[in-house]
Amino acid sequence: MEELLQNEYIIYLINTVAYLLNAFVLFLIGKVSYQLFHPKIQVKNELVEKDNLAFAIAHAGYFTGILLAVGSAIIGPSHGLWQDLFDISTYGLMAIVLLNFSTIVTDKILLRHFSVRKEIVDDRNAGTGVVEAANAIASGLVLMGAVTGENHTGMSGYVTALIFWAIGQAAVIFIAWVYNLITSYSIHKEIEKDNVAVGVGFAGAIIAIANLVRYALAGDFESWSVTFSDVGFEIVLGLILLPVVRFLTDKILLPGQKLTDELVNQEKANIGAGLIEAFAYIGGSVLITWCL
Repeated sequence: MEELLQNEYIIYLINTVAYLLNAFVLFLIGKVSYQLFHPKIQVKNELVEKDNLAFAIAHAGYFTGILLAVGSAIIGPSHGLWQDLFDISTYGLMAIVLLNFSTIVTDKILLRHFSVRKEIVDDRNAGTGVVEAANAIASGLVLMGAVTGENHTGMSGYVTALIFWAIGQAAVIFIAWVYNLITSYSIHKEIEKDNVAVGVGFAGAIIAIANLVRYALAGDFESWSVTFSDVGFEIVLGLILLPVVRFLTDKILLPGQKLTDELVNQEKANIGAGLIEAFAYIGGSVLITWCL
């Protein structure tokens, strides 16, 4: 019996080391892939020569997205070491490609009124970096939900994950449009003016809706109609969440002060108020998933 237990511990140790090595290889591939997708950006120069905080935030968000996507394949039920390594590798590679496309979505749609690359690389705009990081994390959360279910295997599983990622991006774009409507200021103009506080608050809304979509996608795949119904329900909850949380932030988390005044109507925007707003959105989404 003791020998059997020792053998089991050895197997667990070997599996753990194999999973870790696989994940580190994927991070290395992610690093190389980022440079291939963004050949005009010198990553080393931005991080250690220019000490570009905006780029560091965006880059950290990119790797966080990879971590979430890879982690979903690791923490799921085991199908044997070699099958697990194959699943982790394939879903990880897919996540890397999709996360790089997410940066294009940020540039061309979410923050389409200005050049994201210019704001992050040339102007070192941390507010823009936070939004790009948030969209990468959002993509990682959506992929995490997509990979969790077990009813799709093989090629159909990858197609399903791809479609779910597209659904997640569409949800983020829609919520961004709604978020701009419920604020009395233009988020694009404020972020372009290096308003980090507005960028942080907006990033919180993006991550919050992605977390709700992740929850809707998690679990076994039953049918497209059920999936779309679940995602639609969560998006409706997100639409309700945004104005309600913004109101409660004003009344409870920032008593005696108006959130808008703290973010845009003073000489120096209050980044702390932006963090409180972001926490309220993300915390609200987490509470909703716990209560459902």
